[in-house]
Amino acid sequence: MIWEIIKMSFESLMAKKTRTFLSMLGIIIGVATVIAVFAVGKGAQQTVSAQFQNLSVNSILIMQNRGRGFTSSSKLTTEDAKLLLNADHIASASGAVEGNASVSFGSTDKSYSVVGVDQNFITLSNLTISSGRAITAEDISGKANVAVIGSTVVSDLFTDPTTVLGSYLTVNGKKIQVVGVLKKLGSRVGMISVDEAVIIPNSTAEKSILGTRGQVMITTNVDNVDNTGLATSSITTILRTEHKLTASQADDFMIMDAGSMVAAAQASAQTLSTLLTAIAAITLLVSGIGIMNVMFVTVAERTKEIGIAKAIGGKQSDILLQFLLESIILSMVGGIIGMIIGQAAIPIISYFNWMSVASSPTGPILGFSFSVLVGVFFGFYPAFKASRLDPVDALRSE
Repeated sequence: MIWEIIKMSFESLMAKKTRTFLSMLGIIIGVATVIAVFAVGKGAQQTVSAQFQNLSVNSILIMQNRGRGFTSSSKLTTEDAKLLLNADHIASASGAVEGNASVSFGSTDKSYSVVGVDQNFITLSNLTISSGRAITAEDISGKANVAVIGSTVVSDLFTDPTTVLGSYLTVNGKKIQVVGVLKKLGSRVGMISVDEAVIIPNSTAEKSILGTRGQVMITTNVDNVDNTGLATSSITTILRTEHKLTASQADDFMIMDAGSMVAAAQASAQTLSTLLTAIAAITLLVSGIGIMNVMFVTVAERTKEIGIAKAIGGKQSDILLQFLLESIILSMVGGIIGMIIGQAAIPIISYFNWMSVASSPTGPILGFSFSVLVGVFFGFYPAFKASRLDPVDALRSE
């Protein structure tokens, strides 16, 4: 009997193909949106993790505080990194200055991030030299015109990778010799995209390349993550004293620990994902109301058929089940199509690099489950109403 009811439900839906498709359309869009939302959310979380993967949880970043509300420019310099080695619980420190500059080689001219660093930067940032050497203390003291470049810079400027080492780049009009190449990272180190960076001694950057236009950043490592608070307090005291700030003056620097930055960024990504999921849920609810309206119309059109079924002995439960199954089938088929479209959209978005996305099993499971729930919830009342029709009144209807 149950198979007969299922067969009748399918036949009824196929008899009105256009109406059936339009009823499913909201479910299809809603489920596809849920899947896309979870893919975007997971992609955002992976982007956050990649951005900070080369900073340990023990890292503390200090940057210049510039902009509205500050009466003078920041006094933070790369030399402050040496002072911070005396701060409580600080195991190591590295000063860098970063800015954009025109970089050319041969006939190719592009803008890249130029980062002036000390000899500790590459080790502290967990970077790897794939060929050549790193920036040394001698390069710093001698203000040497040398550079270590990222993998993207190599692929952009050089047709033959074997000729990179020893070649001279023109950076803001200055000849800089390439002495090293970084291994491809595929992510950022704090605020710096290393693959697209030209890394030079900070003394050279400050003297002849960036001058005062660069953004100073100091990276420090705490001896133990539990001592981050104490280290931050000590750093603040040392820098305020060094910069001769009075009690009424605000800090001219910002202090950010890696753990807090990662947590804040992930929280933002999660909030965005939750908001988009709520929007997708509303889409599904609206489509559910559409299904309910369609089922009411269907009941009205088939009132006489229901009367005949009851007159020949059809049970109330069978009629309820038939109409409820029609609603569930609508939502299930719509959910399956929506899952296919949503999953197919992920590699397309990734291919065109519109945004960071990553496949997540949660999206399809939640989307399909919610679509079935919508079918049951919004299909029950029309089905119940159909099952309660009086057979005499139903047979009299036109």
